[in-house]
Amino acid sequence: MIEISQIPVSLDEGMTEAGCLDICRQAARKLLGCGARDIAHIELHRKSVDARKKRDVHFVLSARVRLRTPAQEKAALAHVPAARASHVRPVEDAEPTFPVPLHASVLPAARPVVVGAGCAGLFCALTLAEAGLAPLLIERGEAAAARTAAIERFVRTRELDPESNIQFGLGGAGTFSDGKLNTGTKNDAHRLILETMVDAGAPRDILWDAKPHVGSDILPTVVAHIARRIEQLGGEVRFGCRMVDIERTSSGAPCAILVEQSASAPERIRADRLVLACGHSARDVFELLVRRGMAVERKTFAMGVRIEHLQADIDRAQYGPAAGHPALGAAPYKLVAHLPQGRNVFTFCMCPGGEVVAAASEPGGVVVNGASLNARAGRNANAALLVNVNPGDLPGDDPLAGIELQRRCERAAFELAGGDFRAPAQLVGDFIARRPSTSCGRIAPTYPLGVTWCALDETLPAPIVDTLRAGIPALAGKLRGFDDTEAVLTGVETRSSSPVTIVRDRSCVAVGAPGLYPCGEGAGYAGGIMSAATDGIRCARALIADLVADSA
Repeated sequence: MIEISQIPVSLDEGMTEAGCLDICRQAARKLLGCGARDIAHIELHRKSVDARKKRDVHFVLSARVRLRTPAQEKAALAHVPAARASHVRPVEDAEPTFPVPLHASVLPAARPVVVGAGCAGLFCALTLAEAGLAPLLIERGEAAAARTAAIERFVRTRELDPESNIQFGLGGAGTFSDGKLNTGTKNDAHRLILETMVDAGAPRDILWDAKPHVGSDILPTVVAHIARRIEQLGGEVRFGCRMVDIERTSSGAPCAILVEQSASAPERIRADRLVLACGHSARDVFELLVRRGMAVERKTFAMGVRIEHLQADIDRAQYGPAAGHPALGAAPYKLVAHLPQGRNVFTFCMCPGGEVVAAASEPGGVVVNGASLNARAGRNANAALLVNVNPGDLPGDDPLAGIELQRRCERAAFELAGGDFRAPAQLVGDFIARRPSTSCGRIAPTYPLGVTWCALDETLPAPIVDTLRAGIPALAGKLRGFDDTEAVLTGVETRSSSPVTIVRDRSCVAVGAPGLYPCGEGAGYAGGIMSAATDGIRCARALIADLVADSA
């Protein structure tokens, strides 16, 4: 197979997959010196927006082409002009797959147990199920439909379900987010993850879009389909099932877990092979691990606020005169500024055409996050605006000190905003000028439970507030209008990443606990949907490799 990259196409020509493929066929025939009948297969591999010149915003494509014979492909590669040779290369035709079922002699006496049905846990359990291991996947929150109902009930009544909410439930925190699937890392599993999600109901364009996303209106269907697939392969998925203890042998290895489900008595489940994919908000699990003597360490995390602009303003800043073209959709951004005082301010989880969501998982605390539907058609753009918190910023030596800091900020936000899950909010102009806000301007906040206008300084540590205040003008130098005085800041964003690492070795096994595999974002080894799913597959493969080695 041959990959051809850097194929330009106009916005009008690139509106559809068919239009992009027509342009790619033309490029292939010209570059490879072949006829239409010589092309046995062609597929769109990548599509990105080139907006460096605002008067010439266009798409850039790459395609993968298979000619009828290997000899034809070899001859075609030799035909490529020297000036374009760097944009044409042979690639392997093989695609990564899930493991085949293990031989009966390898199967363990007890099925592996996966704790947490976020992206890491789902793809870990799916990989184990494909290998014939019939895993048990437990999730403290509810399945997709019941979880959606719990979130809607919270918005309607302000009655928070601490077990089923934006953070907990099938698909994890990523289910009710923008559903971005782009990642800064490369891994053979990425294509497998994307294809699995398309098979489960995600839009096909995630297979080639340079910045793929699914949307919170489609993700619940996708994760429900994956859960059903695990069950079809012989696994079991239990919702409303919370792990409350881990039993370990004298060697430190897990041997059982204790779970609570509904009003039933606690149940002991054998768990010789245990994957902890519990998510960054499973604070009770981190506390349990420390009590049980597991190796848990502080790690760098981030806190800050959500910032909202009019999406139309972001579109104009990013695309110039092309803003609003139907082929482009709502413009995203990703920004970072390195400040003289040694801290960085950056945006994260930017949600084009989205809304700020109520992401609390504990009574008495306000947490905000962002989400978009697949169409990204909302009036506002929002993003997390964050500052890193380093282990050295925290007092003492408690590995859970970052969690305590998160809680303090969430409670401060709750109390400042009135104690009913409204969120504290401030206009950028007022924040920079150090004065409380009293109302919004042309940008109405989207947080669904309402906001209380105030000064946000009381909700976050002074170094974070000072860095945000210095960082907003710096980021405006990279994106025109970012410092719009009427842009809305809503607090607090505390759950962008885990404040702890459950320490594991190179084989994904927890230090001092053979048979236990810390996994995903909560364990400190991922930072989004794709990286979490990838780590889930990685841990499953490590578990399978250990089973094979033990049976040899």
